[in-house]
Amino acid sequence: MLRLVHVLFGVQPRAQRQMPHIPPEWNEVSFSEAVTDSREVTPAALFVALAGERTDGHFYLGDVIARGARGALVSRAAVEARSEALAATTHPWVLVDPATGAGFEAAPPDACLLIAVDDPLMAVQRMAVYHRRQLTPTVVGITGSVGKTSTKEVVAAVLSRRFRTLKNRRSFNSEATVPTSILRLTAEHQAAVLEMGMWAPGEIRFLASLARPQVGIVTNVGPSHMERLGSIEAIAAAKAELPESLPADGWCILNADDPQVLAMAERTQARVLTYGFSATADVRAEAVQSFGLQGVGFTLCYADQRRELRSPLVGRHAVYLALSAAATGIALGMDLDAIVEGLTEPQDLDARIVRLEGPNGALIIDDTYNAAPLSVRAALDLLAEVPGRKIAVLGDMLELGAAEEAGHRDVGRYVVGIADLLVVVGRRARWIAEAALAAGMPAAQVQVFDQAEEAAASLRSQLQNSDVVLVKGSRGVEMERATALLRQSPEEE
Repeated sequence: MLRLVHVLFGVQPRAQRQMPHIPPEWNEVSFSEAVTDSREVTPAALFVALAGERTDGHFYLGDVIARGARGALVSRAAVEARSEALAATTHPWVLVDPATGAGFEAAPPDACLLIAVDDPLMAVQRMAVYHRRQLTPTVVGITGSVGKTSTKEVVAAVLSRRFRTLKNRRSFNSEATVPTSILRLTAEHQAAVLEMGMWAPGEIRFLASLARPQVGIVTNVGPSHMERLGSIEAIAAAKAELPESLPADGWCILNADDPQVLAMAERTQARVLTYGFSATADVRAEAVQSFGLQGVGFTLCYADQRRELRSPLVGRHAVYLALSAAATGIALGMDLDAIVEGLTEPQDLDARIVRLEGPNGALIIDDTYNAAPLSVRAALDLLAEVPGRKIAVLGDMLELGAAEEAGHRDVGRYVVGIADLLVVVGRRARWIAEAALAAGMPAAQVQVFDQAEEAAASLRSQLQNSDVVLVKGSRGVEMERATALLRQSPEEE
């Protein structure tokens, strides 16, 4: 819980902080969490009104107040600009100065407190830093070009076997959502697993300054951010900000099979633990067997210890998730038996791939969360292992910059020999189709569409019993629309 007094103190610039005067009747007010989406506001939540490229949280203050929210972090200027619209709100609200407490004198008992700050984003970041310093969990930070969210889920599942563990929701990994994740920490949490995404150089270092991780995991380096950073070397340097931010008594957990990641061992003062298939990895997998959608089996090896296990995680690429989680558990003193338990309990694991029933008895593998060349190839490997006619529905991969055409064409060549039918969606995905045709895929097995709905509508009539449909693409292409339409019954159309 976030006590009101700590919110008012924590949002102030550190050098200027002063304890505000709070009337006795407000002393016990607290908030369950901080949220940036007005649709997630509950009476117990603290709303953070952020101004973004597409919208501004201040536009929704009327709805937030009407929902009975106890408080919101707001820009004073933005509230004053919308004072006329807010005046029409029937539920009471009051603008409060966090440093002096001015405004409380006019607040009825059920008022929504609009806490006036210079900038709500900077304020929630300051509050997260203040909150983090009051608590002592072991924080695990995760970054990488692909696989952050899946890695987070599996690491949290393993650590939960021994520690009371918090994990960030969904893919909350930005300068706005990492702070709200930190603010969910309580004194009961012993560990926290947080993703750290990247938009530009310096961002991961900044997120690390907020969360103060003692353990850092780097999954891989790929061209996912090439459009903004320009080169693989620049992407690797940005990801290396996490290892560089770790303390000397911390742990840096690196993918031994990715040379760019392994090289980060020279850029950290923390102790290093590597994982992978390589014989030189500290934590490695041997005798890997994929059972398609039924999971994966392998021998987990560390030092002179070996454990055979079968996990519900699907695909050979999912072994990396398991190994990074095992390495994290080892770094934090867990024994291998407890780690194996965390890797084998289906209810604890969420690695993003969803299996759905499609029309006419077809099976849909919904992997629409995001896409990059590396993750698409891994998804195609999984498709290859599932019995039945194999259909790959692939959308544009975004943010590849100068590597955009080469990345799509590489996927196109890779799909040949795996998919019996290739369906592509989007302008960039046409390169996938072109490369597949050039590599020998018959034209009758390739279909090209501009929109996900068009692809799904055409494909539905073609699906048969035992067909397996993989749907994957970058979030910006919204390939989930294809999945939704494929699953519709005729009466829903």
